[in-house]
Amino acid sequence: MNIQQFMQGYKLAWEQRDERLFAALFAEDGEYHNTPFAVQRGHTQLAEYWQRVKLQEDVHVSYEVLASTATEGIAHWHVTYQVASEELFQIWARSTGTNLVARKPGEPLPRMVLDGVLKAGFEGGLCQRCQIWWHSLPQAS
Repeated sequence: MNIQQFMQGYKLAWEQRDERLFAALFAEDGEYHNTPFAVQRGHTQLAEYWQRVKLQEDVHVSYEVLASTATEGIAHWHVTYQVASEELFQIWARSTGTNLVARKPGEPLPRMVLDGVLKAGFEGGLCQRCQIWWHSLPQAS
């Protein structure tokens, strides 16, 4: 596996909202660092973490590979999705450290835009370690 193959799989797993496809990108003890302070290790934790994408609808992922070697790579990625539940909105609001979207009860949930960078390292044909840095905002009306 190389960064291009990984990103193709990452895109597919996110757009199909499929935790099995996501976990299959990683070695048995592979790591996914979704923030600098949080890590999921192994297929069980990876699949459990990826469950949150099931709270997203109409997901669109694009990416550009910025650097690639035989054992690692860097990509810039961009995602848009419709928040499909109040639970996901609350997860997002907590992760930003502030409630950037002033919503009244019953108002529509926002469409979100995420932009990030991903660095992945590969061993034995699978991802051993993936780190992402990202930012999210509601999509402008």
